[in-house]
Amino acid sequence: MDHSKLINAINKQKEEINVSMTLKLESQRFTQLLFRALFDRTTDTEKAIEELESLFIVIRDLACPHIADKPCKRWGDFCLSIPYLFSSLKKDAATIYENDPAAASIEEVYLAYPGFYAIAIYRMAREFYKLNLPLIPRLMTEYAHQLTGIDIHPGAQIGESFFIDHGTGVVIGETAEIHENVKIYQGVTLGALKVKKQLKNVKRHPTIEKNVVIYANASILGGDTIIGENSIIGGSTWLTASVDKNSIVLHTPTVEVISKTEKK
Repeated sequence: MDHSKLINAINKQKEEINVSMTLKLESQRFTQLLFRALFDRTTDTEKAIEELESLFIVIRDLACPHIADKPCKRWGDFCLSIPYLFSSLKKDAATIYENDPAAASIEEVYLAYPGFYAIAIYRMAREFYKLNLPLIPRLMTEYAHQLTGIDIHPGAQIGESFFIDHGTGVVIGETAEIHENVKIYQGVTLGALKVKKQLKNVKRHPTIEKNVVIYANASILGGDTIIGENSIIGGSTWLTASVDKNSIVLHTPTVEVISKTEKK
C-alpha cells in the first residue's frame, strides 16, 4: 500500500503545530536527575551535574526558538539558584516531618510523600520560570501532576516551609501567592473566579498569608481574595472574599443520623 499521501498530510500537520516530544521527555529526564542529584546518596553528584548541564542545553535550545527577541539563559544562571533550591526544599521536608505524626523519618518524607515531591518539582520549575524559559517549567510541573495528582503552576509564588498533606487533587493557579509556613490538604483549589484570555496579565488567584491551614476540598477563588495570617479554613469551604487574620472559617452542613432500629 502506498502511504505517501498519508505521510505528506501528517508531515504538513506537524509543521503547523510545531510540537517537540523530545522537549517534553528530556524535561522530565532533567527533573528526575536533578531530584536525584540533590537528595539521592547513591547518585554521583559530579556526573549528575555534568549530565544536567548537557540536558539543560538540549531543552533550552528546543524551547528558546519560541521566544522572539529574548536571549536564552545559560546553565550558569540556573546553577546560581541550586544552593537556595536545596536549602528551601530541606525546610519543606523538615516542616512535613515535624508536623505529620504519620511521618516515621525524614527519609520517608523525601521518598514517599507526594506532597514533597510536587513541591520539589515546583521549586525546580520555578527557577526556569524566573529565567523566562518557555514550556520547560510547565512541562516539569505537569510531570509532577501526572505522578502525584498535585497541580501547581510554576508562576505561583510559594514561601518557605510549605506542607501539602496527602495532596491528591490540589490545584494552585498561576498568580496565587502563598506565604511561609502554610499547610494545605487534599482537594484544595486556589483558583480563579473567571477564566478569560484577556485576564492573562491580571492577578486571578488568591493570596494565602503565613501560618494558614486549609483543610480538604476547600476552594478559595479570586485575585482579590486574601486569607489573613494564622487563619484556619475548614474542609469543603467555598470562599470568594477575603478573611481577616486569626479567623476560623467553617462549612457546616446539616447532618442527620437515623437509627435503623427507630426507622423500623
